[in-house]
Order: sequence, then C-alpha cells, then structure tokens
Amino acid sequence: MSFADLLTVGGRLYHETRFAPLAAAIHDPDPVTVVRTLNTALHEAYGRDDPRYCTLIFGVLTPRAAGDGFTVTLAGGGHPSALHLRADGTAAYVPTPGGLLVGVVPNARFTTATAVLAPGDTLPLYTDGLTEARTAGPDARYGDDALHVFATELAPAGAETVVTAVRELLDSFGDGLDDDTAVLALGVPAGPTGETG
Repeated sequence: MSFADLLTVGGRLYHETRFAPLAAAIHDPDPVTVVRTLNTALHEAYGRDDPRYCTLIFGVLTPRAAGDGFTVTLAGGGHPSALHLRADGTAAYVPTPGGLLVGVVPNARFTTATAVLAPGDTLPLYTDGLTEARTAGPDARYGDDALHVFATELAPAGAETVVTAVRELLDSFGDGLDDDTAVLALGVPAGPTGETG
C-alpha cells in the first residue's frame, strides 16, 4: 500500500504532480526512487524558465508478520518529518534527512527513514503551516519542539483523535495561520478493546 502527501503543493503544480508519485510507484515502489522520479520530471519540465517545486513525503507500508503492525518506509523532499505516536505514550519524529525541495536541482539526494507502527501506534503527517503558525507576535512560531510536546501529551491516540486534536490546535491559532495546513494520520488498531486508527 502506498501513500503520498502532496498537500503543500500550490495551484497548478498541485494538479500536475498530484498523481505522479503514485504512477511512479507502479514501476518501482521504493520511496527514494519515487521522489527522485518526481524530482527529475519537475526539474526537466520547469527547471529553466519557469522554476516550480514542491514538498513531498512518500511512504510504503509493509505488513509485519502475525498482524504485528506495519513497517513504514518514508522518503521526503523538503517536507516536515512525520511524527510517531506510540502506544506506550511516547512520541518521536521520524526524520527524512537530506531531502531537498523536489524539483529544485537535477540530482537531488534523497534518503529513507524506517519506523515500525505497532498496534496502538499512530503516524501523523502534516504540512509546515502547522509548525510555522504564529503563536505570539510576528516572529513567534509554533515550531517543532512545541509540536513534539503536543504529540507526547496526546499519545497514545488513534488517527481520528489525532486529526481532531490537530484541527482544534489549528483553530486555536486564529489569525496566526499564514500557510495552508493539512494533516493525515495513519493508525494501527490497538486491539479489540483499544482505540482504532
């Protein structure tokens, strides 16, 4: 199963790149290959006279043995790191280091990050409008540290709970949102008595 989060792409470029990662994944689902393919296509199409770029996080979920959750492999291009909310009540970023904006340079280097999503775990993906929201004055931004604290206080929580909590957080910023914001959360059910994702 593959997924792409291209929610930070604006205007016409969004429509032009929206399904490109999924089409590339048909030929080779490796996340780095998919991001590299999109990078090459964007740079060749727009790299000279009309530069265009996007941010992207692309991943592949692989079921683990005996229904023990999933392994998720991510590659990112200029996109914020995913968060991993664990069933044990902890939270950590899943960084995708070295990921340049997609389409800026012809031979950009992309790498993968891997995490295990066990039963009860949730993986929220979000756009940078969340961490760049103004919280107090023109220069005070919400930031990665505040988001990590928020996620840790929220864990463990299923996907629906996470999305609802992030929506409420965004609403609390009022006029502090300068950029588009979006969130997508993938959750693995905890079990018959646990919260579903």
